[in-house]
Amino acid sequence: MPDFSEEGLDHYLLNQVDLRHRTVGRRVEEVLTVLRDLTTEVSKKDGRFQSIAHAGVNNENIKDQPAMVSKWAALLRGRCSFNPAIQVRPTVLVLVSVPVRGLIGYHEHVARQWRYYSLTGSILPTPVREPEKLHQWLELESFTSPAQDWQDAKVCVEGDIVPAKVVSLFREQLETAILTCSFTNAGKVSILESVGSVVRVAIETAEGVMEAELVPTVELINYWPKKARWPRLLHRWPTTERARCIKSFGFNLMATSNYHWLLSFSRAEQALLVAVDEDGGCRRKCYRVVRQLKEDTWCPGTKPVITAFHLQTLLFWCCEKFPCGRDWRCAKECVLRVARKLLKCVSQRYLRHYFVRSYNLLKYSNTTELDHTAQKINDFIANPSLYVH
Repeated sequence: MPDFSEEGLDHYLLNQVDLRHRTVGRRVEEVLTVLRDLTTEVSKKDGRFQSIAHAGVNNENIKDQPAMVSKWAALLRGRCSFNPAIQVRPTVLVLVSVPVRGLIGYHEHVARQWRYYSLTGSILPTPVREPEKLHQWLELESFTSPAQDWQDAKVCVEGDIVPAKVVSLFREQLETAILTCSFTNAGKVSILESVGSVVRVAIETAEGVMEAELVPTVELINYWPKKARWPRLLHRWPTTERARCIKSFGFNLMATSNYHWLLSFSRAEQALLVAVDEDGGCRRKCYRVVRQLKEDTWCPGTKPVITAFHLQTLLFWCCEKFPCGRDWRCAKECVLRVARKLLKCVSQRYLRHYFVRSYNLLKYSNTTELDHTAQKINDFIANPSLYVH
């Protein structure tokens, strides 16, 4: 039986991880090209939506903030390119944020407690349930200068911008854009049936079909939500200066449910990840190895119970617990450390969100699948050389 060694890890990275990364990268580039065309066409028809080319600090809502753009560019200089609109989930699925336009000057205020409207605007006998910890209402009053279009009944009910109605409007415009761009006739793009407030499309690439979930997103740059009490007191990772820079990138509100908007911190997470090894450690190397193990062995498939987002969150918690570069010198020991931490979280069915730490990311996960995954992780920890060599 081969030993679990640094050489084995390097061989695994070269022959498994890097190969997968290149394959997925080519497919994602094809998908991005198609989605840029489609969202640009949608933007021409309805000014409330922007092209994904304008996601993140390229958002037209902050074109008058050059300091923010230069700060982001400085952070990514010399590192891999990153499109803030896209997140790769399993190897055949990407989550794409479609930025909206015309909602400027966000501020948090005390929202009214009860809503009695349905999605059609009719009165309900009992109130709509309140949002969970990682969700919130979004009222027009939260913006100092919302565009007139957002007061339209197509997207707004009783002063609330309703995510399900925004998604419905976007879907209509996307269907028209697909026809306009002639992707239907070429068999390149098709809209899939989906459950809930999600627009899912299938896109034909040179290496097979890839699916994309398109989510209208309110990008709130230079504002940090009160729910995210971060960084924690007496933290040693990241540095205070880096944490201050990261918070200036703000957060997103994504239209993923009927009534409530999901808080997302994709820019902050990417800012943490790209600079995670500035002290010369091997944190990112460990993350890539563990992610490949998840894809290949622990929970493969298109709907895994543990996702790359879970692993990324876990890595951040490990970085806080072991903040010094000397703790991340031996890659094989660090991989096992992360695997043991993951095993603990999966077995206890509890993984805190990194920024909104009161929220458990495994709260609604299938417990049977978690148990099966825990067993596979335990098998790896017992004999890592069987999997990495």
